[in-house]
Amino acid sequence: MLVLLAVVVLVAGLVARINPLAVVLASAATAGLAAGLPLAELLARFGAAFNANKFVTAVFLVIPTIGLLERHGLQERAKQLMRGLRGITLGRLLFAYLLARQLTSAVGLTQLGGQVTMVRPMLGPMAEAAAEQDGSSLDADRAKALAAATDNIGLFFGEDIFLAIGSILLMKGVMEGYGMKAEPFALSMWAVPTAIAALLIHGGRVLLLDRKRRRLQDETA
Repeated sequence: MLVLLAVVVLVAGLVARINPLAVVLASAATAGLAAGLPLAELLARFGAAFNANKFVTAVFLVIPTIGLLERHGLQERAKQLMRGLRGITLGRLLFAYLLARQLTSAVGLTQLGGQVTMVRPMLGPMAEAAAEQDGSSLDADRAKALAAATDNIGLFFGEDIFLAIGSILLMKGVMEGYGMKAEPFALSMWAVPTAIAALLIHGGRVLLLDRKRRRLQDETA
């Protein structure tokens, strides 16, 4: 019965709005001590659980790391990098990123980009600097919004090519539930035409920004 004290600790901690992680740890420790586990063994079990699931907790290290890098000038460094490149334009930058995002997503590396880890700290400022450098008519907010959209499109249409992605396995399960045989590899191959279409459509859209810029420069010359 003493083990049920862990539930009391959990409910009381959540009602008091204490940090959920601290509440869960306190509840687990209460259950372990109430069950008669020695303190050393309890700590050993905590360590084993953390080590077995460290891939889950490692995700939470990304946000503070990115925040620390931004505080020390990551965005400004990204802008300086773009200003030092000759011949770079907003359209070329976004097209290159779109292609890279699709290719990496197609082989399962979906975490290489993202709004938090790539767009906000690096791609957004780089797009802003490229728009300023090539004389694009886009303001800073629109350039960063287009960078965010490029990341989303590259991921969305690229990840389905990877046969072990969740969406492919979901389609396989649903189709087999209706008696239709489906192979993950065949489903992933059907995603290739849409990925190519997305590359051509959105890639052409961002490259048209360069053409528009050149036309405006010719008109004002």
